[in-house]
Amino acid sequence: MLIYEILKGGVFEPKHIEAMGQAFEAVCSGLELTKRDDPLRDLVARKVIECAQRGEHDPERLARVVLSALQQWPPGSAVRM
Repeated sequence: MLIYEILKGGVFEPKHIEAMGQAFEAVCSGLELTKRDDPLRDLVARKVIECAQRGEHDPERLARVVLSALQQWPPGSAVRM
């Protein structure tokens, strides 16, 4: 699922949506999540949105925050690092 599909009907400004899309693509690329139907991409998208809702809108910082949050998951979780 694309992050833009999750955001339909949202309350973000276009520039913030663009930043979120850039962060999403950067995180997925860094985690080598290349298959669009990979459920982990949905997890990344939701985490990007969650972090953006907290006020982070710079794509590079947003990607770092999301990666950091995903790395906090317990060992053996579904997230590949």
